Amino acid sequence: MPENEQQFSSRNDSNSASGSLYVVATPIGNLDDFSQRAIEVLQSVDLILAEDTRQTGKLLQHYSIKTQARSYHQHNEAQLLGKHIEMIREGKSVALVSDAGTPLISDPGFPLVRAARQQGLRVVPLPGACALVAALSVAGLPVSRFCFEGFLPAKKAARQQQLQHLKNETRTLVFYESTHRITASVDDMAEVFGQDRRAVIARELTKTFEQIQLDDLAGLQAWLASSADHLKGEFVVIVDGSQADTEDDASMRELLALLLPHVGVKQAAQIAAEFSGGGRNQMYELALALKSEQ
Repeated sequence: MPENEQQFSSRNDSNSASGSLYVVATPIGNLDDFSQRAIEVLQSVDLILAEDTRQTGKLLQHYSIKTQARSYHQHNEAQLLGKHIEMIREGKSVALVSDAGTPLISDPGFPLVRAARQQGLRVVPLPGACALVAALSVAGLPVSRFCFEGFLPAKKAARQQQLQHLKNETRTLVFYESTHRITASVDDMAEVFGQDRRAVIARELTKTFEQIQLDDLAGLQAWLASSADHLKGEFVVIVDGSQADTEDDASMRELLALLLPHVGVKQAAQIAAEFSGGGRNQMYELALALKSEQ
């Protein structure tokens, strides 16, 4: 078999579930988007930790999974962390799921995974649905380099401040947003990034009323205002990165090339950002690229 040929395994996790923490991605809307492996693991573990047991209960009922599900969310995870780690240390198997999608991606669970890793316990990913990846795959915007920002702050001033920090970011930007703030967030993006910046709104992915709208931010503002239905559901907003001026980019490359032999990447990026007024993240990425070329 050629060395570069992809290898696949049909390992049955249900035979090795003891003493493990399984991080299990669940469907983001369509219940059919769930793997056979995930079903078998949830059937075999001793406990399922669920963000909302009522929501996860629908999935478990659909696949006739009888395993006990216990509520585990941001308000009780610190309190219950030690108990669940001890369960795993004693040889029990635990699965962590969120309401929808891949756990820890804007969802609870990070302290548990971190603690398990720090104590040398087995942590096993079961990949599956993820809203940001699904949206990126059909957005029609550059996806070779992107940064995920999660949910923007609820208050306007803080939200605009965060967007200002991202104004000169050249990578594609990905945000999550709720039905209550989608209009305000897109309005702020148009104000900070400019109404002509290309963007995508992916609404209700994999669900019955899924919509994926590509336009500039001004067009997306109009699209949201055109129908009350466009404001319902869960959203992924993808915004094209800043198109850096070619001459400025060349100048910054020249400056960074002079700095890098004498200072580290982080310090070189900070100096270049202060000199140019550009974004520090942008300069850091450029400095890393130059460093790799040396």
